[in-house]
This record gives sequence, structure tokens and C-alpha cells, in this order.
Amino acid sequence: MTTPDAAAPDLPRRSTVRSLLRLWPYVRPVRARLFGAALVAVVASCLSLVFPLILKWMVDGPVAGHDPAGVWLGALCLLLLGFAEAGLFGLRRWLVARPLSGVEAGMRAGLYRHLQRLPVAFHDRWASGQLLSRATTDLMLVRMFLAFPLTFLLVNSVTILAGIAIMLAQQWTLGLVLLAPALPVMVVCWLFERRYSQVARRAQDQVGDLTTVVEESVLGIRIIKGFGRHRSQARAFRELSRTLRGTELVKARLLASIWGVIVTLPEFAIGAALVLGTVQVADGRLSAGTLVAFLSTALALRWPVDSIGFLLAMSQEAATATERYFEVMDATPESDEAPASAASVRVPESAAGDQDTTGARDAGQGSRAADDEGGLRFHGVGFRYPDAPADAPPVLDRIDLHVRPGESMALVGATGTGKTTLTALVPRLHEVTSGRITLDGRDIAEMPREELRELVAVAFEEPTLFSATVGENVLMGADDTAGPAELDRALAVAQADFAHGLPQGTGTQVGEQGLSLSGGQRQRLALARAVVGRPRFLVLDDPLSALDVHTEAAVEAALRRVLAQTTALIVAHRPSTVLLADRVALISGGRVAAVGTHHELLRTHAEYAHLMSGAEEDDR
Repeated sequence: MTTPDAAAPDLPRRSTVRSLLRLWPYVRPVRARLFGAALVAVVASCLSLVFPLILKWMVDGPVAGHDPAGVWLGALCLLLLGFAEAGLFGLRRWLVARPLSGVEAGMRAGLYRHLQRLPVAFHDRWASGQLLSRATTDLMLVRMFLAFPLTFLLVNSVTILAGIAIMLAQQWTLGLVLLAPALPVMVVCWLFERRYSQVARRAQDQVGDLTTVVEESVLGIRIIKGFGRHRSQARAFRELSRTLRGTELVKARLLASIWGVIVTLPEFAIGAALVLGTVQVADGRLSAGTLVAFLSTALALRWPVDSIGFLLAMSQEAATATERYFEVMDATPESDEAPASAASVRVPESAAGDQDTTGARDAGQGSRAADDEGGLRFHGVGFRYPDAPADAPPVLDRIDLHVRPGESMALVGATGTGKTTLTALVPRLHEVTSGRITLDGRDIAEMPREELRELVAVAFEEPTLFSATVGENVLMGADDTAGPAELDRALAVAQADFAHGLPQGTGTQVGEQGLSLSGGQRQRLALARAVVGRPRFLVLDDPLSALDVHTEAAVEAALRRVLAQTTALIVAHRPSTVLLADRVALISGGRVAAVGTHHELLRTHAEYAHLMSGAEEDDR
């Protein structure tokens, strides 16, 4: 599956600051505690600059005057300052821990909600591993940035400025010596920021790719074992792991380079200041206490300066994580407003005239008659996938169909003719490109999705079950008032009474994707989920394909009673499934080729007869 991430590093990037500013709406509710924590950390850090001043007083006063009581007093002051500094840093940690966990949880919940509202086309383009890595690793990086680098970039900046001011006030010549490396360090930091941001983005995208491989290997473990492909899968995993390892090593080299510069240049400056200061003390131009205080202040600034590379690296990773997060959050969700392309295109009734339509009068009576008659109606519907080439033919072209109220219609056609796509348009899993679809005369594009999906129930050919109980999976298709009676009825219709014989009955956990069940069992539970809510409109995509002949016959017998009370559209491949429907629509080349009863089409349409004869041979 392709994802936008492959090209992401080549796209124009926001600056680090602009990217991180997008976090403000999430941080704003807890800003008071974060600002308070930052203030506490600034005070605690500035307390460390008081230590050199006390040392200066001790050296020039009690030490020079041989006053032991003064020395003990100074030591007591240093001890109290140490306790105060430790207590303030502990308070800072307490202030940020709970609110930042809440920020991370809120962002993760927001991402999950947004993913549920994004169209199916979005999920078709994105690998699940990339989405998972954004919800886990990326948000962890954001939380770590808010907890540490965000505060200490401010704290260390204030500490460095205050320390420089103290040193210049004590001895300005030595202060200038220590300021000499400032310009080279700033240039190195600027180069580091540009390079590291690209590598950090590449590493986080590779984590998403690796997550995708792991997820696919776990979900497809039966295929891997069945075909003995564990070695090839392991090789693919190792290759991605090596690639990620190489990228991480590039990050480590960049970080080592900037640390080498940031640590080495200030050390040379401190050494030069020590030599020059010692000479000044020997000449009597500087007191020993002032030199001790000066060097102690310089050493106190070593951590704020040395941590610049580490903090910049974490900030870059957080900025990249923020960009990746908002790549998903900026995707346009499903809207209840009618798409402009569909709302503005109306196919005239005459457009259906060039279709080969046995029973065409049933398929193309015009939108006014359809609105009066109700049921499910396709009015000149066309569809092409959003990422399809501009010169590619549409998947569906000028589809005109009318499923009358209480009627069931089967969709039959060769593989790839657009049957499944047509059914996906009814619950608006995809939006029509042209034309419109009406339910009882109402345009579905003008209906709220929540209301539409309460009216329409679907059962897909590939049944999806969740890591929940059998009952929870089935009742997902009904409202919150549904109970055991509705559950038992739906299981009976789908011939899924096997659920009562499971270890905990309908309370049995079916496991991830329902893989603990057979294909036929999963399909029957999916069918039960579709019928449990007694929907007015039912869309079934080949719902019996995984069933044996005897189970299929039993399900069909029960399903006929359900179909008599609803309006249904059924994708069918077997003649037995086709016979469930009142009428049949033959789809060929993305268009309606014929509409009629099963027996009429067998007599009058060669393509339909050919499809059904092949299906009958397959059944035998």
C-alpha cells in the first residue's frame, strides 16, 4: 500500500517553531501549570548561580580571615540552596506530569475520532502502520518535548544570560573570553537543525513502515505459515530494520558532531579564562574569591550549554512528529453536505437510452417517478476513484436502477465490473462522482450520515470482526436498546446458532479479526450484524460465499423472510443467491446491461446465461 510518507521529506516543510506552535490549542487548557512549572524551573536554575557568589564570599571572607564559623555558615547556606533547588525541580516535575499525560491522551483521542470520520478513500491510501506510529511513537515524542525540552530551552536560555551577566559584572575581560565561542556554536546549531530535521523525518517514516510489516505479519500469520514464507518475511523485516538502524546511526553521528563542538569550544574558553584569571590573581589585579566565583559560574553553565544539542534534537523530532500528526488531522473528513461534483451533475433521462436494457422501463423511468415510488433509486450515477488517472474510464457510468420498496435486487456481473463499488455508494462509503442516489425520494447526499447509516445496513464479502464478544460484534448493527431477544433472532436468521455452543456462549471473545472462527462462521456473524437492527434498506455483498451448500440453503430460507420486510441490494455470484432476489441487474463494463427476473435474463441475455452457467459448474 502506498502512503504519502514516501514523498513527505521532499515536500515544503514548516519551520520548527511554526510546526510546534500548532500544539498550542492542545496545550492551552493546561497553560497555567506549564507556565508555573517553567517559572519554578527558572528559579531553581538561577539558584545554582548563587552558589558561586557564596563561594566568593567564603574565599575572600572566612577562608582568607581564618574564620571557621563563617566557613560553616557558608556551607549551611550551600546545603539549604541545594535542598531548595532539588525541591523546586521536583515541584516542576509534579506540575507537568498529569497535565501533559492529559494532552497526549487528548491528542490520541482526537486522532482516533478523526480517523473514524475520514473517508474510505483515505484509508485505502494509507498504511495502517503509518497511522499507528502517529498515534503512539509520534505522540510520545510530543509529550516528551512538552515535558522537558520546551521548558529547558527557556530555562537554559535564562540561565545562560544570567550567568553571562554575572561573569561580565565580576570580570569583563574574562567574560569576553568565554563569549568567544558563541558565534561558532550558533552557526553549528543552525546547520545541525537543518540536517537533523530531515533525518528525523526519515526515521519516523521508517518506524511507520516497520510497524506496517509487523502488523501485516501478525494478521497474515496463517498465510505466512501455510506457504512457508517466514524466511522471506523475516528478510523483509531485517532489511527495514537495517535501514532504520542506519538512519538512527546518522542521527547519532549528527548529535555526536554537535556535542563535540558544543563541549569542546567552551572547554577551551574556560581553560583560557582560567590561565588568564590565574595570571591576574598573581598580579594582584583579581581576588582569588572572584576567580573562584567566575570559574564556578562558568562550570555551572556547562550543562545549559552542553544540553543545547540534546534539546535541539528532541525539538526537531517533536516538530517532525507534530507535522506527521497534522498530516492526518488536516485530511478532510466526511461531510454531510452534497459533493459539488455530484450535486452539479444531473444525467438526463435520455442518457440511459443507449444502454442495452432488457426490462429498461423498470430501470430508467426518470427521477420524478422514482421520488414518487420510493425505495432505492440510482439516477445516472457515475463514479471514479479520486486517485485514478484522468484518462482512465469511470468505474461506474450512468447507472439507472430502481429497487422498489420491499423488493430485493441482485447485482450480477463479471469480476471487476463495479458491483461492490456500487453497493459502497449507498451508505456513502464513497461519494458519487455524478448523478445521485435516493432513498424513498430523499437524496442521500443531503442526509446526515448518521441518519443514512441507521436506515442502511451492510454485510461485506470479507467479514470483519472485532476483538470483542460474539454478542457485542452482532449488536454493533443495532441501536443501544437492542438486547438478547434481537441477538437470538439475528443469529437464527444467519444460521449462527453455533455461537450458543461456544465456551461462554455469545459472551465468548472471538479474538482479533475473528481468526479463531472459520470463514463461514465469521460470514454468518457479519450477516447477523446486518439484520439485527431490522434495517429499512439492506446491502449485501455476496454474503453467503463462504458457506457450504447445506448451510447456505438454511440461511437462504431464513433470509427470505427478512428480505420480504426490507428493500435489499445483493451482490450475487451463485444462482442460489440470485434466486433470493425479486429481480436481477446485470452489470457489464460499469453500466447496467439488463434488468429482469432470473429466468427472463437466462432466456434473453447471452452474457447473463454464460455467467450463470459458469456459476452452476463451480457449484457442482
